[in-house]
Amino acid sequence: MKKIYLDNSATTPVDKKVLSEMAKYWSIDFANPSSIHSMGVIAKVALQKARKTIADIISGHDREIVFTSGGTEANNLAIFGIVNNLIKNGKKYSDIYLITTEIEHSSIQECFKKLESDGCKVDYLKVDEFGIVNPKDLRKLIKPETALVSIGYANSEIGVIQSIKEIIKEIRHKRKEFERAGINFPYLHIDASQAGLYLNVNVEELGVDLMTLDAQKMFGPKGVGALFVRDGVKIEPMMLGGGQENNRRSGTENIPLIVGFAKASELAQKNKEKESARLIKIRDEFFDSVKRFVPNAIVNGHLKERLPNNINISIPGFDGEMMVFRLDEAGIICSSSSACASGSGESEVVKKISSSERAKSTLRFSMGKETKKTDIIKLLNTLKKLCQN
Repeated sequence: MKKIYLDNSATTPVDKKVLSEMAKYWSIDFANPSSIHSMGVIAKVALQKARKTIADIISGHDREIVFTSGGTEANNLAIFGIVNNLIKNGKKYSDIYLITTEIEHSSIQECFKKLESDGCKVDYLKVDEFGIVNPKDLRKLIKPETALVSIGYANSEIGVIQSIKEIIKEIRHKRKEFERAGINFPYLHIDASQAGLYLNVNVEELGVDLMTLDAQKMFGPKGVGALFVRDGVKIEPMMLGGGQENNRRSGTENIPLIVGFAKASELAQKNKEKESARLIKIRDEFFDSVKRFVPNAIVNGHLKERLPNNINISIPGFDGEMMVFRLDEAGIICSSSSACASGSGESEVVKKISSSERAKSTLRFSMGKETKKTDIIKLLNTLKKLCQN
């Protein structure tokens, strides 16, 4: 039985065109890009080309791209990089204020918990019943001591999209208020790991200072991502060594993965509009139909302000993790929360916007380019059958 894969928010299969682009860099043009011999030069040219490709796609500069091992490292580098630079320049942890939301991915939440334990002051923005931040609430929290605001562009569990342009307006308003005191903070970091396939990631239009990207979420290889760091924003490296990535991330660059990342980014940009429209239609048909198949199903998150490929529901009375196993037996692959969640048996994001009971009965279906309307019809029929037993 062929499985229907509906867990693309966790990771995506690598596109065949991406694999083809990567192939020769494993064993033919495999040299270290820091080497000065001819083979090293070939590898370095590939690295530079990939960096330019990604920079052009997001309307940044080559020098503003830092390749990492994935989204988690990029998020850590953004957050700790800003704070550690302030510490290096004489600030105390107790002098530093930070802002994030209460529904962030663990690779952001755990960073802030650590910084809180070190003495930083952290404010956690509340979200509404749909999981959306009110930008006006952000303005109230920003102080002259606030160094960084870190917000997920699109939530990995319930798929809701935050209004980054409205958020940056509030930050700029406060910067203008502080500029007489010579304060240019706070910076805005967004985690766009889930956004690359479907949303606008033009950093000039968004106005962000730092942005995380992750190849494995866009039909690229696992183990590679990037952090955009706007010119003038200073971060301290977390990894020391040979000074690669403009002294911001030491370690030999993984050329096959980086080349694959660039190719996946190209394909995502090319197919974004058409694929988004296709998936929105399938997603909305599911939402329009689900009550007929499972009358007590509850949609989590905003119906429209969400990723095109995201379907997240709760079915009260049914354990989400057990339903994942039963759906797997029926040939449908999905999840009950983020793959990086703590294993508590409930979706922390759904818990924040509703209740623990609803969070324990959550199912996330995240579609991909292989998803067809017939797959979703099978999903609905399978859910109906499982809920009747």
